[in-house]
Amino acid sequence: MTIPKFAQIKQFIVNNIRSGAWLENQRVASENELAEQFSVSRMTARRALSELTEAGILTRSQGLGTFVASFKSQSSLLEIKNIADEVKARNGNYSCTVLVLESISAVAPIAIALGVEVDSVVYRSVLVHNENEQPLQVEERFVNPALATSYLQQDFTALTPHEYLSSVAPLTEARHTVEAIMPNSEMCQWLNLYHEEPCLQVIRRTWSSSGIVSFARLVSPGSKYRLGGHLTFKK
Repeated sequence: MTIPKFAQIKQFIVNNIRSGAWLENQRVASENELAEQFSVSRMTARRALSELTEAGILTRSQGLGTFVASFKSQSSLLEIKNIADEVKARNGNYSCTVLVLESISAVAPIAIALGVEVDSVVYRSVLVHNENEQPLQVEERFVNPALATSYLQQDFTALTPHEYLSSVAPLTEARHTVEAIMPNSEMCQWLNLYHEEPCLQVIRRTWSSSGIVSFARLVSPGSKYRLGGHLTFKK
């Protein structure tokens, strides 16, 4: 299947950002430069830049050019909100699809993230949060069983992991990183994307007073991104 030229340009730009070749706030190639490089019209190049700008991956300044957006900006003003409440605040209809709810042996990266021993048992969930029956966000979460013993027994169509964990292990701290990614075929299926498009991935670790509670990966279509930050909650 031939990839449209504008999609090739988008992929080229995203790859340069992901690899670090183009840094945050750096000026990217102009419409004319991209049109010449890919042998396309300026309209095709403009479409690629416009779609990435709409997705929050690029930012455009009249008379100055197009720049890489600050995806990894850190903001202490960031709030951890319950996604169900966010949807309802927009007068949307929230629902959740549970794809995976299981216990697994922690491989090294997960064990390190949760502060547990390698190969120890941890809980894993994969959920799709929906707004008006359309996928809004995929949440893959690993949970420390010692701090949320009944995690696997919860009905996450009735309450979110955030709500449950906040009740059994109240948050005292959270750390986030945010980056642009291109979703794989499985993620495209979960998000009901007809073709690959830039998505924003949030990696989040949360603590309670007793230790690390969870390690989560949240993936949303690129038009729905959030800044990252380090929060300390008031007791």
